Amino acid sequence: MRVAKDDVEVRMEIPGAVIRQRMDFGDAAGLGKISGEYFTLASGVDTTPLFQGLEGDMCQCPHWGFVVRGQLTTTDAAGKQETVNENDLFFWPRGHNVKVDKDAEIVMFSPQREHKHVIDHMIMKTSA
Repeated sequence: MRVAKDDVEVRMEIPGAVIRQRMDFGDAAGLGKISGEYFTLASGVDTTPLFQGLEGDMCQCPHWGFVVRGQLTTTDAAGKQETVNENDLFFWPRGHNVKVDKDAEIVMFSPQREHKHVIDHMIMKTSA
């Protein structure tokens, strides 16, 4: 799910502040501790080979995040693609791969146990 900044409802606006809130933006119940992450990614990066060997050869960790700059496209197990752009909020459910379309910086929040497993797997794949 992606949401452009301008599509996030303004809940409060006062001089010097605009408060936007998107309700029901994923469910973190039962996920334990969450990690905050900042990724800098070059155009052309594709997670597909890095996720081989994980369940379904995809990242099985959900992420909530914000695109600071750039553009990324996710593909899920059914082949559905979704593109997120600069200033978009996003939610990526379990079972996805990511391709970087334009140099990107993203901020994400993820269940740390699950994402540590995925990152450890990627480290192993790149050091083999």
